[in-house]
Amino acid sequence: MNKTNSVVLVSGTIILALGTGCHSKTSEKTTVEQQQKPNIIFILCDDMGYGDLACYGQKYIETPNLDRLAAEGMLFTQAYAGSPVSAPSRASLMTGQHTGHCKIRGNKEYWSGEMMYGQNKEYTVTGQMPYDTAHIILPEIMKANGYTTGMFGKWAGGYEGSESTPDKRGIDEYYGYICQFQAHLYYPNFMNRYSKSAGDTAVIRIPLEQNIEHAMYGDDYRNRTQYSADLIHQQAMEWIGKQDGKQPFYGFLTYTLPHAELVQPQDSIVQYYMEKFQNDKSYPGSEGSRYNPIMHTHAQFAAMITRLDTYVGEIMQLLDKKGLAENTIVMFSSDNGPHEEGGADPEFFGRDGKLRGLKRQCYEGGIRVPFIVRWPGKVQAGSVNDHICAFYDIMPTFCDLIGEQDYVAKYMNPEKAVDYFDGISFAPTLLGQAGQKQHDFLYWEFEETDQIGVRMGNWKMVVKKGQPHLYNLATDLHEDHDVAAEHPDIVQQMKEVIAKQHIESPDFKVTLPE
Repeated sequence: MNKTNSVVLVSGTIILALGTGCHSKTSEKTTVEQQQKPNIIFILCDDMGYGDLACYGQKYIETPNLDRLAAEGMLFTQAYAGSPVSAPSRASLMTGQHTGHCKIRGNKEYWSGEMMYGQNKEYTVTGQMPYDTAHIILPEIMKANGYTTGMFGKWAGGYEGSESTPDKRGIDEYYGYICQFQAHLYYPNFMNRYSKSAGDTAVIRIPLEQNIEHAMYGDDYRNRTQYSADLIHQQAMEWIGKQDGKQPFYGFLTYTLPHAELVQPQDSIVQYYMEKFQNDKSYPGSEGSRYNPIMHTHAQFAAMITRLDTYVGEIMQLLDKKGLAENTIVMFSSDNGPHEEGGADPEFFGRDGKLRGLKRQCYEGGIRVPFIVRWPGKVQAGSVNDHICAFYDIMPTFCDLIGEQDYVAKYMNPEKAVDYFDGISFAPTLLGQAGQKQHDFLYWEFEETDQIGVRMGNWKMVVKKGQPHLYNLATDLHEDHDVAAEHPDIVQQMKEVIAKQHIESPDFKVTLPE
């Protein structure tokens, strides 16, 4: 499970395309002491399937920069998100916990009040359930280790004004969407900002004045010009551009592409795909979901991924220009599997990479994600690795790489009756070292579809409404053949894992197997 194969790729900065993992304390240090701490840029996109990139086999969408990232780093084939949907997947990454332990296990929304932006109605408060303030999150660890921190894109870790917003959770500079519901739109009425350098004392709203002159739904929506993905990327690039190498930096770039509505500037990227997909589809729109009608849905979706790829290329160029690439770890991944919202058509693109299932499902297609890591001179360029990891492995891995190996003992909250860190560092895999620890199991649960997922070696169990279904991924990657009746001993072992790992939540309920 830790085989590394050489492929025809190139070399570069540390860039990671992420999946999932677990934690345990490591006795061996996996970083060289007395060495400058590495910078880290983690690029997390939204709803990109395992097979959406050319380097993962995509035939219709061009992603030259991400392909280069893989060529210059390590491509993981068995990396998993923290959940099959956004907020809990991101929470798993932030907390180092799987969704049997993490407070956030679903997309619980907080919307209240009503206000106007021009003639457009909006909520006065928006966002998701706050992260547990009694449990440390990744940016706070980075800050405690001397890093300056920036986050650009989707937050989804607490509603506006809550106890868990970027200004209160270790982030120096933030620009993006506090609320992931707002992030369904690419031409919104406002964005959120917290800038320590600008003197902000809390998260504020930045109205997008040109956008609010036009309606939220209908033909007039096309007259909006302030495109959120570009705005987020511009802010991220400006922040990276200010880094001078004197203080290590951690950038968490949570781009919303290619999520939700299929809309973007009608530039050469879109025109290229409109010419490529002559027999395209259209989408009638859904006013209740605030999705406008869209023509050329295949072209729009493909262009969104290529646009994101362009952003990645610009980040790599900037790191090279500033001489920061050699000491910067860049990571790339997706928060969950592909979606069908707003007219997206994953079947057309074969976007699940021959995996069963989509977003909101615990089958492989909903949780196995692209994951690429680049660190020039440290991570073997052009390598492909089948180490099994998950988002909750990111925290211990980062701690290893920055010299904070004993983070569990240091950050375990003594005031909590029970606290958990579930990840295992995969720094040895990245650095080509011996002694990589393996997971005994990976675990997911998701209330909205009442599903639980467990992986033990090549065995995978999906529990749907309390009914277990067992698959052997070694011979049945698409999870077509339920062999639960043939292996009651394996089913029983996995039920025992569920019984031990599931901590009851008052907010998110799933049906446990009998």
